[in-house]
This record gives sequence, structure tokens and C-alpha cells, in this order.
Amino acid sequence: MRRILTALCAALVVVAALGAVTVARGGDTSTVTRARLERALPVAFSNLYVKQAHLLGRHDITPRSLHAKAMCDKHGPDVADVGPGGDWVCLMSWQDPQVPMPPEGYGKFELNVHSNDCFTAGGPTKLTGYLEMTAADGRTVTNPVFEFDGCFDPNGDNTPTGHSFPSLLSVTSTTLTPTQDGTVDLGLGCGTGAEGCAGTVTATADGRTLGTQPFDVKEEATASLSFPTPVPPGTKEVSFSVRPATGVASSSPTVLPVTFG
Repeated sequence: MRRILTALCAALVVVAALGAVTVARGGDTSTVTRARLERALPVAFSNLYVKQAHLLGRHDITPRSLHAKAMCDKHGPDVADVGPGGDWVCLMSWQDPQVPMPPEGYGKFELNVHSNDCFTAGGPTKLTGYLEMTAADGRTVTNPVFEFDGCFDPNGDNTPTGHSFPSLLSVTSTTLTPTQDGTVDLGLGCGTGAEGCAGTVTATADGRTLGTQPFDVKEEATASLSFPTPVPPGTKEVSFSVRPATGVASSSPTVLPVTFG
């Protein structure tokens, strides 16, 4: 009996392992891929963006003149860019003389991609607007690009597009509370993009340098930097200047208030 049970257990382990391999391979061979999304999203967006322009009384742009292009990523650098899910992020740029791109050069779109080769996308309101908008004739209408749907050919071109955008580094701290020895920590976040974020941050307070610290953060990850020099007593704010080597960051220093415990 013991031998039979042992054999059955071994068989179950083999079946489970084969099932796991099948699932993994099924995900890897999904028709939902980065390349297909990078081709489909700009097309769907450009057509609807021009529709929005027409509602606003504009006729100075066309889908072709926008030259939209996208870079897509599924759930960070450690996950294959394949398969349906609500964890797709696409960075997209386009050319509209009346709506300039932000300094990083793109807008961030969040996608829910379905197994039927269609998707729902929502973009940054600072570039695309809110749910409702006022048309040229005064009517309140639904904004076509606030949230929109699109589909792609499951047998369409799956070769890499080569589109790439740098990750955007952001300061995640909003205030600073010095530790017992008077030093402060700064929180950083690195967004979706290529090659993550790396460089240095220099902290100053009341004209005194608190240190320059290097950082190297993966895309879609966070980090904390500690500065070795204590904040002078009575300091009200600390200024942080970022010098990126990889990725992009604001060219203006970030100034944070100091709260002593």
C-alpha cells in the first residue's frame, strides 16, 4: 500500500509540474503582446483625439499628423510583456501644437487588456481632459479620449517597434522628519520606462550641503536615500537637486518642509 501511495504522489507531482509548464507556455504564446499594443494603441487614440479636436472646433490636425507612438510594459521589468490583464502601462507621445508634451516627452496610459484582443485605456487628464467637455457649440459632451476602447489583430505584426521612453524619477516624500541623529531620508520612485533611474541627489539646507547620494532604481520601483550630515537645528526646509544619468527628472530642485519630532 505504501508503494502505491508513493507512486500516486509522484504521479501527481509530475502532472502538477506539467500543468505549470503548460500555463507558463500558454501565457508566453498569448496573442496579447507588447508589440501589438504599441501598434494598436496609437491608432485608436489618434482617431479619437482628432474626433475630440473636431468637437472643439479644431481642424488643424489629422491622425497622421499626430505621429503618435507608444511604449508598453506589463507589470514592471521582472514580468514578461505578454498576456491579458489590468496591469499594462503604455507611455505615448504625439504632436499637437496646442497641447505640448510635458518635459519627460510623453503621457502615461493605463490599460486593461482582455483575452479577446481588445483593451480599455485611460490617459493623463492634463493632456487628454476630463470625462466631460464643452464642445465648440456650447454643448456638454463626453470626452472621446478620457477613456476609450480599442482592438488589435491577433495575427498582426508582432515584431518589436523599437519605441522607447525614459523612466520618470519622482520624489515620493512630502515632508521630512529628522532621525535622532538629525539626518533625513528621501523617498524616490521610478516610473515605467527604459533602463530605470540612476544618478545623484544633492541635499542642502540653509546654504549648507547635507551630502550627495547616488541612486539606482529599477523602473516601477521605489528607494530611500539617507543623507549623512545632520540638518541644522531650526531648519525649516531642505532642498534636493537631482542629476539623472539614466531616466529623466525635474530640472527644478524639490523643496520639502522639515518637522522636528
